[in-house]
Amino acid sequence: MKSFDLQVNGYAGTDFNGDALTAEALHQACECLVEDGCDNILATFITDEIPTLERRIGKLVELREKDELARRIITGIHIEGPFINPIKGYVGAHPPHAVKPANVDDAKRLLAAAGGLAKLVTLAPEHDAGCKTAAFLVSQGVTVSAGHCDPSLDQLNAACDAGLSMFTHLGNGCPIQMHRHDNIIQRALSLHERLWLCFIPDGVHVPFFVLKNWLASIGLARTIFVTDAISAARLGPGRYTLAGWDILIGNDLVARSPDATHFVGSTVTVPRIKTNASEQLGMSEEDLKQVIDVNPRKAIQL
Repeated sequence: MKSFDLQVNGYAGTDFNGDALTAEALHQACECLVEDGCDNILATFITDEIPTLERRIGKLVELREKDELARRIITGIHIEGPFINPIKGYVGAHPPHAVKPANVDDAKRLLAAAGGLAKLVTLAPEHDAGCKTAAFLVSQGVTVSAGHCDPSLDQLNAACDAGLSMFTHLGNGCPIQMHRHDNIIQRALSLHERLWLCFIPDGVHVPFFVLKNWLASIGLARTIFVTDAISAARLGPGRYTLAGWDILIGNDLVARSPDATHFVGSTVTVPRIKTNASEQLGMSEEDLKQVIDVNPRKAIQL
């Protein structure tokens, strides 16, 4: 069964967001992805200062161009931030100091750094005045996703009108405690006919019983599973980094900040997603194929 993962920050010891990315490390990560049954990915870059993001994205683009395997596996780039909500809870593991309102000028710089490989950008609609950045990105053939955000239902609908078509790892990138009814999760679920809804099916980011409830409500037509994998994926417990930030992986294989206050990406892999889908979510192989391969390709128009 083929798979296409729209959110991979790193893999098997390689951090795509790191300043020390090498050709050897990139190739090894791609080899491990192949071994684990992942056919294609979007290499994902999280929030940082614009010049830093330009440098890191440009480095991966340069290394990918020289590596046949990397060109085959890395279909494109997912830029997750810096245009997100800076409020604690919504900002998640992203560095708040580097968060900024969405704007077309910086978006142009990031697209230029990606050299035509930018396929997906995650932003906060409530910090995109007039939905101008979303509309610009869509005009450039980029899929735009809401994430790490708290737009009102009207703001989310307006963003959809401007071309936004996805929601990044729904159920995460938001506070532990929110209004019991009017919250970003319920707003996004209510728009499941307009949005591709992405989930991390590891049982930690969203408990399996909750995910089963959501899938029963919205169906699979616009559902996507992602790993949100970081460099620690496949490696086991220990201390790792994501974009220079320390991460602690416990015996439960959950990626947390050193103070254990929030998750930092994920260590789940495609084989584990397949097992979880069957054993925890009761999904058939055809169901699984739809959410890990067919839908991701449709969502970024491949």
